[in-house]
Amino acid sequence: MLNWPTLSTVTFLPMIAAAIIFVFINGDDEVHKRNIRHVALGSTVLTFIVSLFIWAGFDTSNPGFQFVENNEWFGGIMSYRMGVDGISMLFVILTTFLMPLCILASWNSIQDRVKEYMIAFLVLETLMIGVFCALDIVLFYVFFEGGLIPMFLIIGIWGGQRRVYAAFKFFLFTLLGSVLMLLAIMAMYWSSNTTSIPELLAYDFSERMQFWLWLAFFASFAVKMPMWPVHTWLPDAHVEAPTAGSVILAGILLKMGGYGFLRFSLPMFPLASADLAPYVYTLSIIAIIYTSLVALAQEDMKKLIAYSSVAHMGYVTMGIFTMNVQGVQGGIFQMLSHGLVSGALFLCVGIIYDRMHTRRIDAYGGLVNRMPFYALTFMIFTMANVGLPGTSGFVGEFLTLVAVFKVNTWVAVFATTGVILSAAYALWLYRRVVFGNIDKESLKSILDMDAREKTILVPLIVLTILFGVWPAPILDVTAASVDNLILQYQAAIDAAQSAAQTAALAN
Repeated sequence: MLNWPTLSTVTFLPMIAAAIIFVFINGDDEVHKRNIRHVALGSTVLTFIVSLFIWAGFDTSNPGFQFVENNEWFGGIMSYRMGVDGISMLFVILTTFLMPLCILASWNSIQDRVKEYMIAFLVLETLMIGVFCALDIVLFYVFFEGGLIPMFLIIGIWGGQRRVYAAFKFFLFTLLGSVLMLLAIMAMYWSSNTTSIPELLAYDFSERMQFWLWLAFFASFAVKMPMWPVHTWLPDAHVEAPTAGSVILAGILLKMGGYGFLRFSLPMFPLASADLAPYVYTLSIIAIIYTSLVALAQEDMKKLIAYSSVAHMGYVTMGIFTMNVQGVQGGIFQMLSHGLVSGALFLCVGIIYDRMHTRRIDAYGGLVNRMPFYALTFMIFTMANVGLPGTSGFVGEFLTLVAVFKVNTWVAVFATTGVILSAAYALWLYRRVVFGNIDKESLKSILDMDAREKTILVPLIVLTILFGVWPAPILDVTAASVDNLILQYQAAIDAAQSAAQTAALAN
C-alpha cells in the first residue's frame, strides 16, 4: 500500500466513473437515468471514503508534502507530481465531501440530459481535486483552467433564463486573469529551469521579478476568489447555476483563489507580498463593507448569498496577508467553514425553489408554520453565516480579526463592521422568508423537507456545530504547514532587510 498512488486514485476515480457512464449507459428512459445517478453517487461516495483513508494516514507533525508521486512527463520539461501538505489536505476532503451531496441535490431537479450532467460533475471533481494535489506548476495550471469547462457547461446548459450570459461572463472573467498567470509561469520556468513547485518554493526570485509575478498571479486568484472589483461575475453565475452548481462554486471554486495565495504568492513572492499587503487590505475592506451593503438591497435569495460570499472572502484575503499564524490559520478555517455554510445556504434555497420555482424573497413568508424542520435548518446556517459563537463561522472570523488587529488597528475596526452588516442582511432574509403568517395561497400546501433533503443537510449541520465548538481537527492538520510557511516568509523578509542594511552601510 505504501507504493500505491493514493492521490492519483482519489483524483481520477470520478473520471473513471464518468467514462463508465459515457461508454456503458446509453438511453434516456427512467431506468437509465436511475442507473446514471447511482453510478455517480456511488463513485463520489467511494472517492470520499478513499480521501478519508488518506486523511487518516496524514502526519500532522510533518510540514512537508506527503503521499508524493513523481513521474516524468512531456519529455522531462514537466513532471506528473502529486502531493499534499496540511494546507491542501483539507481542501481535498472538502471537495470529496461536498460532491456526493451535490449529486443527491440534483437527484430530482435535473431531468434533462442527466447523463451529460453527471459526467460534467464527475469530470469537475477530478479537476478540482487535482488543483489541490498538483506539485508541478504546469500540472496545477492544467487542472486550474480545466475546471472552467465543465462549470461553463453546467451553468450554460442547466442554468436559468440568463444562463448563457452568466456562463460566458464566468468563463471570460476567469480565463482573462489566468492568461496572465500562464505568462508568469513561463517566466518562472525560464528563470529557474524547473516547473516543480517544491523547487520553486526554494528558488530565490529577484525583488523586481517577484513584483511582476505576484501581480500576474494576483490577477488570476483575485478573480477566482473573487475580490472586489472583479467580483461581478459571481452573482450572475450563482443566480443562473443549478443548485448543485452554486454549491460547488461557493464551496470549492472560490477557494482555489485563496489556496493559490497560500501556495504561490506568499511563499514564492514574499517581498512583493509584504510590499503589496496594504493594497490587499484595502480591497478586502471594500469587499466586506460594499458587498454587504449591496446584499441588503437584493430581492433574489441566491444573489444575496452570493454577495455575502464576496464579503466573507474579504476576511480570507485579509487574514492570509497578515502573514502571521492566526491570520493564515483563520483564513484557511474561514474558507473551509464557508464551503460548508455557504454551500448549505444554497441548498436551502434550492429546496424551496424546487417547490415554488422562484427565488424572490417577497414570494415567501411564514414557512415556519409549514416547514418547521426547514426553518430550524435554515436558522442554523444563517447563524453560522453571521459568525455566531458555537458555529464554525465564528472561529475563522475571530482568528482573522485578532490577527489583523495585531497588524493594523484601523483595518480591524473597518473589518469588524462587516460582522454587523452580515447580521443585518442574514437576519433580514431569514425573517422575511421564515417568520410571519402564511398569506400566500401557494405556500399553504408547501411540504417540509423529505428524507433525501435531510440526508443532505444533516451532515452539514453536524460539521458546522462540531467545528464551531471543537476546531482542533482543522487547526491541528494545518498547524505544521502554516508554521513552516510563516517561518520561510519571515526568513525571506529578514534576509532582504539585512541585505538592504548592508548595502546602505556600504554606500
